[in-house]
Amino acid sequence: MESGSSSKRIFPPLYVSSGDISADRLAFFHILERLKTQKRTGWVDHKGPHFFIPSISDHMYRMALLAMCTSDAKLDVSKCVMMCLVHDLAEAQVGDIAPREGITKAEKRKLEADAMHNFVYEMLHGSPAALRIEDLWKEYEEGESDEAKFVKDLDRFEMATQALEYERAHGAQTLQPFFDSSLPYVRHDEVKSWGNDLVQEREKISLEGR
Repeated sequence: MESGSSSKRIFPPLYVSSGDISADRLAFFHILERLKTQKRTGWVDHKGPHFFIPSISDHMYRMALLAMCTSDAKLDVSKCVMMCLVHDLAEAQVGDIAPREGITKAEKRKLEADAMHNFVYEMLHGSPAALRIEDLWKEYEEGESDEAKFVKDLDRFEMATQALEYERAHGAQTLQPFFDSSLPYVRHDEVKSWGNDLVQEREKISLEGR
C-alpha cells in the first residue's frame, strides 16, 4: 500500500479511453499484469516469506482448476471457471483491500464497481466479450446463482488450502484465523467434503510433527 497524508490506500487513476479500440484493448491486457504482481493482502499482513506469498492471479487460477474438478452436474462448469477468473478482476485497479485499511464495505464495492466499469467501457468499449466479463463479475458479486455460491465457496476453500500449505512448509499451526474465516462458511456439499479432507490432512500433519 502506498503511503501519503492519509492512512488509506492511494489508488491509481482510472484509465481514460484514447478513442483507439486496439490501443485501449492492449491497455486492458497490460493492466492484467498487476494481478500477477500484486500479492494477496492477508498473506502480506501475516509477514510470511516473500517468495511464498501468492498473487491475486495465483489465487484465481487455482480456483479455476478447482471448479473443473467438481462432479456437480447441476452446475455450469464453464461459467464457474470463467467466474473464478474474473471475480477479483477489479483488484487489478484497486488492489486487494483489507479491512484494516479503514475502507468501508460500501466504499470498497464502489471502488471495485468503478474499476469494472472502466475496464468494460473505457478499455474494451462495451464489446460482447467485455459485457460477458461484466455479467460474470456482477453475478458473482450478487451471490444468488448456484454458480456464484459455488465459486464463493471455492474462494474460501482455496484460502484454507493455501494456509495449510503454508503451515506444512513452516512446521507449525499458526494460521488458525484463516481456517476459522473460511471453512465454516462453506455451504456446497462437495466443497464442504474437500474442506473436511483438508482438516483431516492438517490433523495428520500435526500428529506427525509431534
